[in-house]
Amino acid sequence: MSHYRIGESKVIESRESQDGTMIRRRRVSLDGKHRFTTYERIERPGLIIRKRSGAREAFNRDKMASSVRTSVGKYFNSDADVQNVIDRVEDEVYALGKEEIPSKMIGEMILKVLSDTNEMAYVRFVSVFREFKTLDELEKSIAEQRERSRARKEEASANADDAKKTKKK
Repeated sequence: MSHYRIGESKVIESRESQDGTMIRRRRVSLDGKHRFTTYERIERPGLIIRKRSGAREAFNRDKMASSVRTSVGKYFNSDADVQNVIDRVEDEVYALGKEEIPSKMIGEMILKVLSDTNEMAYVRFVSVFREFKTLDELEKSIAEQRERSRARKEEASANADDAKKTKKK
């Protein structure tokens, strides 16, 4: 990939993302030779992550995304699916209102989102995150995920039945 030094540019179009967390700007260099897109995201306050080793480092959204991508392989249809997971986890992390949180807590948040969105990605991530050493550990995790999935389906079915009953009244 080539890297260009554009110098000054002007905005030719701006659009806010659907969820309102980012602005996409189409730009053109002042000489008119180069068009490109920039994305602006709200910068959140500093957050420190406490690693398992006890080391501390600044929260890094890109590192979290890379970890999810590496762990789940190709179980997402697009990078947008990964970004959706990361967005949800990042929102949850900052909603805690803490200045420092353990990396284990972030991993658990990722697992919760994956559990709700992509079962195979969940299984891949949990096996890496929890560092399974035996098939029994993996089988137990799969059984737990199946139970959560079954419970969600039953709840969705009950909610649909309630909605039908309410509509008939």
